Amino acid sequence: MKWKRLFMLLLFAILYGRGNPFAEELQGRVVIFHAGSLSKPLLDVERAFVKLHPGVKIYREASGSLAAIRKITELKKAADIIAVSDWELIPKLLVPQYCSQYHIFARNRLVIAYTEKSRYASEINRNNWYRILTRKDVKIGRADPERDPCGYRTLMMWQLAEKYYRVPGLYKRLMDACPKENVRPKETDLIALQESGELDYHFNYKSVAVAHNLKYLQLPPEIDLSDGKFEKFYAQSSVTVSGKSPETPLVIRGSAILYGIAVLKDAKNRKIAQEFVNFILSEEGQAIIAETGLTPVK
Repeated sequence: MKWKRLFMLLLFAILYGRGNPFAEELQGRVVIFHAGSLSKPLLDVERAFVKLHPGVKIYREASGSLAAIRKITELKKAADIIAVSDWELIPKLLVPQYCSQYHIFARNRLVIAYTEKSRYASEINRNNWYRILTRKDVKIGRADPERDPCGYRTLMMWQLAEKYYRVPGLYKRLMDACPKENVRPKETDLIALQESGELDYHFNYKSVAVAHNLKYLQLPPEIDLSDGKFEKFYAQSSVTVSGKSPETPLVIRGSAILYGIAVLKDAKNRKIAQEFVNFILSEEGQAIIAETGLTPVK
């Protein structure tokens, strides 16, 4: 993999970078609003891209995907690229006013993250996790569904778990086990709570757990929103969040976790932004994405 990656970087440098006397040198600053779970993947992609284009500066601002979109639609903040952990938010909330084209570039799965110090860490498995997480001495956390897809996907997973394990009332039991003080704006905010011992377990993406060297429990694909062949089952779950206005709430149904990226219509540096997106979608970019725990979408 390493030699292939070096070869691809050299090829990109020759075709698009400083090694090509006919290539126009890219110069400028690109602003990316992105999902918290994309912090590590985009950092790694950025490093490779800037090696090819030293004149480019990239500014990345992480938040929950819904919060990132609201920076554009409500706060009117300027950005060149939007990258979210739920691709469907782009056509629902940004097309056609803020962007006209978007791409799906990666997939992920929900897991239960924990550490060696988590209560009952030696006992938990994919068959008993919900019994352990609802014990009175166990503290669990989740992301805010109003700001972060990981938040509403966690609630969807709980709904699906109630059906999958055939345990009536499980969704409510899990909700009761996770009080408001254990809810954070985005999934990556939960890591510090876990590392400090304030949480025993939290729901996150596999790629985030891998990036932060956390232990994690991989759940059955029927409930972890990772496999498109279970789309009909996933669609039995749903969460309502704020939409474009108070009068138009957004009902989101369960579906496989797919990431989306788009260049915004008002991008100040559209050419650089498009080149960056093209690089992510390239074989080299997808190889970098794969090394961060995400699964590339070809």
